[in-house]
Amino acid sequence: MPAPRLLRAGANRRYLRPLLFTTAGTLTAYTLYRAFAPRHSHPHIPSTNSPLPSKLPPIPSRLEQISRLRAASPSSPTSQIYDLIVIGGGATGCGIALDAASRGLKVALIERDDFSSGTSSKSTKLVHGGVRYLEKAVKELDYNQYLLVKEALKERAVFLETAPHLSMSLPIMLPIYHWWKAPYYWAGTKAYDFLAGKENLESSYFLTRGKAMEAFPMLKEEGLVGALVYYDGSHNDSRMNVALAMTSALYGATVVNHMEVTQLLKDSSGQITGVKVRDCLPSTTTPTITSFVKKSLFSSSSPFSPQSPEGTGEFEILAKGTINATGPFTDSIRSLDSPSATPIVAPSSGVHIVLPGYYSPARMGLIDPSTSDGRVIFFLPWQGNTIAGTTDAPTTITQHPMPREEEINWILSEVRRYLAPDINVRRGDVLAAWSGIRPLVRDPNAKNTEALVRNHLINVSESGLLTIAGGKWTTYRQMAQEAVDEAISHFNLTPASPISDPTSTAQQPLDPDIPGIISIDGTCKTEQLKLIGAHGYSKTLFINLIQHFGVETSVAQHLAGAYGDRAWTVASLSSPTHHRFPARGHLLNPLYPFVDGEVRYACRFEYAQTAVDVLARRTRLAFLNAQAALESLPKVIDIMGEELGWSGERREREWRDTVRFLESMGLPKKLSGMSRREVEEGRAARFDTEEEYKLYSRHDGLAEAEKPLQQ
Repeated sequence: MPAPRLLRAGANRRYLRPLLFTTAGTLTAYTLYRAFAPRHSHPHIPSTNSPLPSKLPPIPSRLEQISRLRAASPSSPTSQIYDLIVIGGGATGCGIALDAASRGLKVALIERDDFSSGTSSKSTKLVHGGVRYLEKAVKELDYNQYLLVKEALKERAVFLETAPHLSMSLPIMLPIYHWWKAPYYWAGTKAYDFLAGKENLESSYFLTRGKAMEAFPMLKEEGLVGALVYYDGSHNDSRMNVALAMTSALYGATVVNHMEVTQLLKDSSGQITGVKVRDCLPSTTTPTITSFVKKSLFSSSSPFSPQSPEGTGEFEILAKGTINATGPFTDSIRSLDSPSATPIVAPSSGVHIVLPGYYSPARMGLIDPSTSDGRVIFFLPWQGNTIAGTTDAPTTITQHPMPREEEINWILSEVRRYLAPDINVRRGDVLAAWSGIRPLVRDPNAKNTEALVRNHLINVSESGLLTIAGGKWTTYRQMAQEAVDEAISHFNLTPASPISDPTSTAQQPLDPDIPGIISIDGTCKTEQLKLIGAHGYSKTLFINLIQHFGVETSVAQHLAGAYGDRAWTVASLSSPTHHRFPARGHLLNPLYPFVDGEVRYACRFEYAQTAVDVLARRTRLAFLNAQAALESLPKVIDIMGEELGWSGERREREWRDTVRFLESMGLPKKLSGMSRREVEEGRAARFDTEEEYKLYSRHDGLAEAEKPLQQ
């Protein structure tokens, strides 16, 4: 039958020729670019190999920061007006505060809840340019989408250099189940490498079927042709956000969490002149921090002592400019400016679930580029567990959105499609689940106000409210730079060195000889500014912690990765165990490496004010395992009660508020009604029925293959 054979040969040539041309062209262009491309534009940040932490000036306490806000009140006899007030303590808001403070501007940041309490703590934990955005840019010939990916890849490189302890490169596998997709995906990942240029993390590569199964043993083998592996970044998002806040305070910014803006102040011409705020914390809080810490944190010259009743209540703050960086809550601040302001946020819900670590390799992620409904899903190792997500659906804006059961089940069904059939993906394996709100935005000045902005948006209202919205975690620094540039131009601000500024909030001059500490000259230098914890960080830091403090190896590795060189202080605050080894560090939960010293450090040096602050944003336990967070809650409340002087009533309130929050993190309903006493007695860890026990352990005794031979 020669005719059909000739037809098949012609058809094969018709498909193979374009693939060969595409492959050859991509290879040639990539080779030339790697040979002649300029080196990355951001300056290299010198590192230090010192085993001891860098000596940095003490950061003011929260109540000292409040006293500084009061000093900018119209009623203050020494009113010191701020250059900028930033509303919102997420990634963008804290990035703006750091950028402005490092240029020598006098800046205050106000956050209603806690740093990273919203969208910024509920991300996919990726620092990425966006492979799927690059695909869209090519398919739709969208130049703006292309620029978005290129900008994000540049920022990814800066991200990993300025916070090396909180971020790392991560290989991500693209499994291939149809041979004809291999050249397409190969060309796409090579184009991704090409676009990153010298800032590329590692070159992508192809894996045969056997090598793919070796790298990702949990993968479904049937029909697998091979896999492509490319590199992106991963990070600890809320600890990154807290580091941004504390670094901005180090550079002189006034940073206050749990304080709400209730009104925008305006002059007779209708221009914004400041804000009115109120402290959201109960007035019964009376810090009783140990004397040696109090000496370093609270200045004797402060007009408001930690016990001062003036530290609470409503008051006004004056500023030359006000920036709205509140993410999903952007429109609520815009409505304070003008009740008739057109809403610009189109909220979208993104649900993630957390599974046990055995669902993925410790150092390899996976992407499904074509789910059953056309969306993209990631499957990533994070903090010893596995994150799977995300969904994308319209939602309403609430402070603690609840993940819907149908969204959780959809993610589980997609996970099952890619894992080996002998791996039983169970609903009971979901350790935590959360819903984050993406603040997609519309341009209020565009003709088509329904069209969503692909990147971020900067808008200044007639009364002078500067709003920045949209964007993503990876590009927070670029967004902050553009926002501060616009603020300097619009509000006629003059950046200056805080050393020469008598109204500066800086405590002590920072030593520019410390690697990563910048000299302030009024220009933006955040590309080379290391975040707190990075100055004395090294990959062998955890060994020093083990040898100096006798902490367990897994604990030392965790502390080094979460706190950088500040881990020395965290380890020193951990209680002695009175054992030979580990000598220090009582675990909050036996399943995870979080220790009591982290709670003390969070209270003394990171402005943690509630149990949720510690469990969700300082230790991440609530994101890793909601039940483990509940079981750890009594210890956390007791330690924080000692540090912050909580009354019995405040401790009871913390219990109720935290359990309510854990419900939004996937805590089972049967556990949310337990009392503290029941949890302390171990009731949360027990099985109610035999059927429930069988969900976790199907067999008792020896398996058939292990039974001893009869004599």
